[in-house]
Amino acid sequence: MHASISLPVSPARQAEAARNARDARNDRVFGWVLKACALLVLASLIGAAASTLWGGSDAFRTFGWGFLTSDAWDPGNDRFGALVPVMGTVVTALIALLIAVPISFGIALFLTEIAPSWLRGPVSSAIELLAGIPSIIYGMWGLFIFAPFVAEHIKPWLMNTFSDAPPDGQISWLVQHVPWIAKFFSSDYPFFGAGVLTAGMVLAIMIIPFISSVMREVFQTVPTRLKESAYALGSSTWEVVWDIVLPYTRSAVIGGVFLGLGRALGETMAVAFVLGNTFKFTPSILETGSSIASTIANQFGEAEGLQKSALMALAFLLFVVTFIVLLIARLMLRQLGNREGR
Repeated sequence: MHASISLPVSPARQAEAARNARDARNDRVFGWVLKACALLVLASLIGAAASTLWGGSDAFRTFGWGFLTSDAWDPGNDRFGALVPVMGTVVTALIALLIAVPISFGIALFLTEIAPSWLRGPVSSAIELLAGIPSIIYGMWGLFIFAPFVAEHIKPWLMNTFSDAPPDGQISWLVQHVPWIAKFFSSDYPFFGAGVLTAGMVLAIMIIPFISSVMREVFQTVPTRLKESAYALGSSTWEVVWDIVLPYTRSAVIGGVFLGLGRALGETMAVAFVLGNTFKFTPSILETGSSIASTIANQFGEAEGLQKSALMALAFLLFVVTFIVLLIARLMLRQLGNREGR
């Protein structure tokens, strides 16, 4: 029998083996830390949603599905419904998008395709400054400056054009031929500027910096050779944007739009100042209303019992509305990605 002979391991090999073992251990620890960070975000989201659902369980048990369809909000008699705050949240956010998306698109297009180089820096800095202004400043400006402007100029024009009871007493041709449009522009208080439309316009000003910044950044990622080739073939600036820039960046553009929508849905202080905070269900965008966030901010400090549970239930509904919006965004982006893959 031959005895096995073990060769001595050189110090260099020993050092290399120790270093490899240490690197593998550090990689495992680093992976665990990253996984913990990701799980912490998920746990925080689930915990917040679960806590609001638990806090609002009394309201859900008391009112059932009627909580979603009732427009009542009477703390004195313990009668609560979520219809007015939910509708106010959704309508103000949609108005903000209708105003902000075209303006943001124009700003991004101007900065990337038209503006001279000396003007791009100041305009971009101004947009970033708007994004950094606290929401309560927007609310105070909206209440003391913008709402009186709406009451004096915008609201009378809208009522004279679209209402069936205009201040000047003469019904417009449009309302005579399309009478159903009048219900969206009627108002019992024509000289009061706060309301759903005013809140939506203030929200639009707030989300324009976010949407335009995203659009500007993604427009700058379009390869220059593609645009130059289109210009060389005789395309106009609009044709280059419509046929080259937008198809190349549409997924990111949609993501930026839904980012602004998420900001509009959760805004609190600015909306609380200019929305009016009344629980009256009406289809008119010129009337006052309420939103989920403003209702919680205004009443949670003094709420007790069933009213506090109703406010927690509203918070859970805001989670649900935001989740639905983000889910729609993800589905749209996935559909666009599949279409681009084909």
